[in-house]
Amino acid sequence: MGMRISTNTVFEQGVGTINDRQRSLLDVQQKVSTGRRVGTPSDDPIAAGRILDLSQAKSASMQFVENAGSASASLAVSEQSLQGVIRSLQNVRTTIIGAGNGTLGDSGRAILARELRGSYQELLSLANATDGQGSYLFSGYRGQTQPFSETSAGTVQYAGDQGQRLLQISTSRYVPISDAGSEIFQRIRTGNGDFAAAAAAGNAGTGTIGMGAVTDPAAWNAASNPADFTIRFDVDGTTNPATTTYDLVDNTSGNSLLTGAAASASGPYLRTFTPGSAINLRSQGAEPAFDHGATVTIDGSPGDTDTFTLRQSPTQSMFTTVNDVINALSTTISTAAQSAKLTNDLGAALANIDQAINRALDVQTAIGARMQEIDATEATNSDLVVQFDTSVSELRDVDYAQAISDLTLQKTLLEAAQKSFIQTQNLSLFNLL
Repeated sequence: MGMRISTNTVFEQGVGTINDRQRSLLDVQQKVSTGRRVGTPSDDPIAAGRILDLSQAKSASMQFVENAGSASASLAVSEQSLQGVIRSLQNVRTTIIGAGNGTLGDSGRAILARELRGSYQELLSLANATDGQGSYLFSGYRGQTQPFSETSAGTVQYAGDQGQRLLQISTSRYVPISDAGSEIFQRIRTGNGDFAAAAAAGNAGTGTIGMGAVTDPAAWNAASNPADFTIRFDVDGTTNPATTTYDLVDNTSGNSLLTGAAASASGPYLRTFTPGSAINLRSQGAEPAFDHGATVTIDGSPGDTDTFTLRQSPTQSMFTTVNDVINALSTTISTAAQSAKLTNDLGAALANIDQAINRALDVQTAIGARMQEIDATEATNSDLVVQFDTSVSELRDVDYAQAISDLTLQKTLLEAAQKSFIQTQNLSLFNLL
């Protein structure tokens, strides 16, 4: 015996079918109108989860792109400031060379000293440069602290630290956007970078010393090298012409390198001095064996007991170097010994300025390398943003061809359901009588 279906049941089923078709049609219409296949997680849970992951990855990449832009802007200002430092130091170098002109008098040198004071202040201003947002470029991690201040004439103090502020430009890369100013402006090797040659302040002769050179790096850097020597002169005025000899003294042991015994304060010494000839820190003739891999040249006529030193290069502030030149040019010159001292001071300053220029160039090169890395990383992140957009679009956006086909189908199904419902409503035994 078959199951009876009441008229009310038939009516409810018909209405339910029409409602289902309308919902399906509305769903397809919504997708067509918004252009999105996945509007809510229920549309496609797996795709919705993937879209969320991709969107988060895109947001991170966009933040990295923004960070890269900020980092590039800060480094560009640093690079520009360092270019200003290099330009100012080159001007100082030109002034030092000009100051060596023997025709200049005290007044002419005083004018050059005033020019150098302007360069000094310019360097101090550049050392305190900011990134345009109030953060100091050369204060290390302490971006809100002014790095350099002059505590007294020619004495500049560093208030920053040795850290670096970092910005993240990718998931695994943090790039420095600041530098420690002490490494750029203060801790600069003097002399030729290996050793500094200097004349004693009390020298009475006209001897002038060059900056010298390392001829054998292995010997100079050997643990046995004291890297601290004195060249001591003796002038025998009883001969005609006078005979000048010199000794090489190891300042660590106090012994003469030429005899191996305690150094004597008076000569004559074993080596004869010839102006302009190389003085080598290695044994010759019957001298005890030694080789410290360095050479230096002294010109002019050193006086009796005059001394010159060769010491492993200490570090010195570029501000101190410029101030020393200012003081040297501000000193009255009235004797040949004073003129020789000025020549030695200018020669030492010129070597120190060259070291400062090289340091600034090294830092500028390092900043340029960072900027290239940032550009490459920024391009990669920009490409990732585009790729994430494409992937999200493929998962979320509607396929219009398919959607239009589905829309047509749902309209047809709805119309069929509506017609079927109307025909079902007209079914009655009275219509058959």
